[in-house]
Amino acid sequence: MEKLFTTRKIRLLIDADDIDQKNKILDTLYQWRYICFKAANQIYTHHYVQQQLREMLYLTEGVRVKLSDIKKDEHGILSTSRMNTSYQVLAQNYKGSIPMHIMSALNANLVASFNKISKPLAAGESALPNFRREIPVPFKGTDVKKLTSSRDGKVFRFTLFDIPFRTYLGKTGHDKREMLESLISGQVKLCASSLVLDKGKIFMLAVFQTEFDFQELDQDIIAEASLSLDYPVMVSVGNKRYTIGSKDEYLYKRLAIQAAIRRKRKAMTFMNQNSRKQLRKSTIENLMQSEKRYVSHKQHVYSKRLIDICLKNKAATLLLVDQAQKEQQAKEDAFLFRNWGYYGLKQKIERKAEKAGIAVLIE
Repeated sequence: MEKLFTTRKIRLLIDADDIDQKNKILDTLYQWRYICFKAANQIYTHHYVQQQLREMLYLTEGVRVKLSDIKKDEHGILSTSRMNTSYQVLAQNYKGSIPMHIMSALNANLVASFNKISKPLAAGESALPNFRREIPVPFKGTDVKKLTSSRDGKVFRFTLFDIPFRTYLGKTGHDKREMLESLISGQVKLCASSLVLDKGKIFMLAVFQTEFDFQELDQDIIAEASLSLDYPVMVSVGNKRYTIGSKDEYLYKRLAIQAAIRRKRKAMTFMNQNSRKQLRKSTIENLMQSEKRYVSHKQHVYSKRLIDICLKNKAATLLLVDQAQKEQQAKEDAFLFRNWGYYGLKQKIERKAEKAGIAVLIE
């Protein structure tokens, strides 16, 4: 058994009818995010100062510095463990203003990340990073309580720090729905996750832990996948043929986003400089990011379906065929080259195949 961690971005709505209550909860979440922003910078600052004490060679020889708990080491200068030092600072400054489970999760995440960059910091090869106000609000998986689903399985409800939430999965949220159903049944575990606030919208970056058992694959079975111009992926396993997605299904939304961008750019002709700048920063950039997210989502969906087909047929090897020919054909057709995105799809196929124990060969 191998542990596999999967992250899903899930849209959340405040499960309340009173508008005033919703606004109050939203204000509270933004206050928590601001506290996390300040606390994150404080955590890094304190641990950086502790680390630099070792480098202060100009102190007197009688000063002996060892960053350890004095209760466990006679030469230690700390009254507690290094991780608990920053947590004590957070508890002193923010206890009562924010759930301390959030501070505990934030402290654990940042201390672990600081330890990874401590050597480059000490060597002067990197600078101390700082955090933005848009920092996610972390929480532990056990903080999600009373998770239930509606009868049709389209809506899930739960409480987080006594705040009622419900999910909005949309039409393309089948994989998220499956994960949440597995969480209710106990097949997967919710690990440390976070809340992201984006212009009044609430998203949960949910991290699920599953135990992945490698299936017995037949080394003699080879699946051949071709990145086609008419279909994102065409798969052949023996005498069986599969198609994943279609040109129309893939392009319809992307072309709609591109058309919206063109309309906004045409409208900029009749605006003054400040209005053009504001439109470019807000609407147009948001549309461009939306297009990137849509393409990435489709690539994830198609690559997952391809790996599922390989596992279903117990294919131990996945052969991506005719790549050079297809890419050259796509480059000759400017429209398809602009809208297809071969490279990202191949990357995701290779990554998912590696996790499933499938060897990928590129012809």
